[in-house]
Amino acid sequence: MPRYWSKLLGLITALLLFPAQMFAAGGGADLPDLIVLVADTRRLTGLEAWWGNLYNMGHLEFALVTVTVIPLSGVVLGLLADVVMSRLGIDLRNRALAEH
Repeated sequence: MPRYWSKLLGLITALLLFPAQMFAAGGGADLPDLIVLVADTRRLTGLEAWWGNLYNMGHLEFALVTVTVIPLSGVVLGLLADVVMSRLGIDLRNRALAEH
Protein backbone atom coordinates (compact mmCIF):
# COMPACT_ATOMS: atom_id res chain seq x y z
CA MET A 1 0.00 0.00 0.00
CA PRO A 2 2.81 2.52 0.69
CA ARG A 3 4.09 1.97 -2.87
CA TYR A 4 0.66 2.88 -4.21
CA TRP A 5 0.63 6.16 -2.28
CA SER A 6 4.18 6.89 -3.34
CA LYS A 7 3.34 6.41 -7.02
CA LEU A 8 0.15 8.47 -6.64
CA LEU A 9 2.07 11.29 -4.97
CA GLY A 10 4.70 11.14 -7.72
CA LEU A 11 2.01 11.32 -10.41
CA ILE A 12 0.30 14.28 -8.76
CA THR A 13 3.63 16.07 -8.39
CA ALA A 14 4.50 15.44 -12.03
CA LEU A 15 1.11 16.72 -13.19
CA LEU A 16 1.46 19.85 -11.09
CA LEU A 17 5.00 20.55 -12.28
CA PHE A 18 4.39 19.71 -15.96
CA PRO A 19 2.89 23.12 -16.87
CA ALA A 20 5.80 24.87 -15.16
CA GLN A 21 8.22 22.83 -17.27
CA MET A 22 6.29 23.72 -20.41
CA PHE A 23 6.42 27.45 -19.64
CA ALA A 24 10.10 27.21 -18.79
CA ALA A 25 10.80 25.30 -22.01
CA GLY A 26 11.22 28.28 -24.22
CA GLY A 27 9.87 31.12 -26.18
CA GLY A 28 12.90 33.27 -25.73
CA ALA A 29 12.88 37.01 -25.25
CA ASP A 30 10.15 37.54 -27.87
CA LEU A 31 7.41 35.75 -25.93
CA PRO A 32 6.44 38.60 -23.54
CA ASP A 33 5.92 40.89 -26.53
CA LEU A 34 3.47 38.44 -28.15
CA ILE A 35 1.12 38.10 -25.16
CA VAL A 36 -1.48 40.84 -24.85
CA LEU A 37 -4.13 40.68 -22.16
CA VAL A 38 -7.09 42.83 -23.19
CA ALA A 39 -10.84 42.53 -23.19
CA ASP A 40 -12.74 43.11 -26.42
CA THR A 41 -15.03 46.03 -25.55
CA ARG A 42 -16.08 47.07 -29.04
CA ARG A 43 -19.68 45.82 -28.74
CA LEU A 44 -20.16 46.42 -25.02
CA THR A 45 -22.20 49.25 -23.54
CA GLY A 46 -22.87 50.64 -20.11
CA LEU A 47 -21.55 48.77 -17.08
CA GLU A 48 -20.07 45.98 -19.21
CA ALA A 49 -18.04 48.49 -21.24
CA TRP A 50 -16.84 50.20 -18.05
CA TRP A 51 -15.83 46.87 -16.53
CA GLY A 52 -13.96 45.82 -19.69
CA ASN A 53 -12.22 49.17 -20.02
CA LEU A 54 -11.24 49.01 -16.35
CA TYR A 55 -9.62 45.64 -17.07
CA ASN A 56 -7.84 47.05 -20.11
CA MET A 57 -6.56 50.18 -18.33
CA GLY A 58 -4.99 48.48 -15.34
CA HIS A 59 -5.18 45.08 -13.77
CA LEU A 60 -4.53 46.44 -10.27
CA GLU A 61 -7.56 48.74 -10.37
CA PHE A 62 -9.67 45.92 -11.82
CA ALA A 63 -8.56 43.58 -9.03
CA LEU A 64 -9.29 46.15 -6.32
CA VAL A 65 -12.76 46.90 -7.66
CA THR A 66 -13.50 43.18 -8.05
CA VAL A 67 -12.33 42.41 -4.51
CA THR A 68 -14.55 45.21 -3.22
CA VAL A 69 -17.66 44.42 -5.29
CA ILE A 70 -17.84 40.69 -4.56
CA PRO A 71 -18.16 40.93 -0.75
CA LEU A 72 -20.51 43.90 -1.01
CA SER A 73 -22.79 42.03 -3.39
CA GLY A 74 -22.69 39.04 -1.02
CA VAL A 75 -23.82 41.24 1.88
CA VAL A 76 -26.58 42.83 -0.18
CA LEU A 77 -27.86 39.47 -1.44
CA GLY A 78 -27.67 38.02 2.08
CA LEU A 79 -29.71 40.88 3.53
CA LEU A 80 -32.21 40.55 0.71
CA ALA A 81 -32.54 36.82 1.42
CA ASP A 82 -33.12 37.61 5.12
CA VAL A 83 -35.91 40.03 4.21
CA VAL A 84 -37.54 37.51 1.87
CA MET A 85 -37.35 34.70 4.44
CA SER A 86 -38.76 36.88 7.20
CA ARG A 87 -41.67 37.82 4.91
CA LEU A 88 -42.26 34.10 4.33
CA GLY A 89 -42.41 33.53 8.07
CA ILE A 90 -39.02 31.88 8.55
CA ASP A 91 -37.52 33.17 11.79
CA LEU A 92 -33.74 33.08 11.50
CA ARG A 93 -33.11 34.94 14.76
CA ASN A 94 -34.60 32.22 16.99
CA ARG A 95 -32.44 29.12 17.32
CA ALA A 96 -35.09 27.00 19.03
CA LEU A 97 -36.04 23.84 17.14
CA ALA A 98 -39.62 23.63 15.93
CA GLU A 99 -39.73 19.83 16.07
CA HIS A 100 -40.51 18.42 19.53
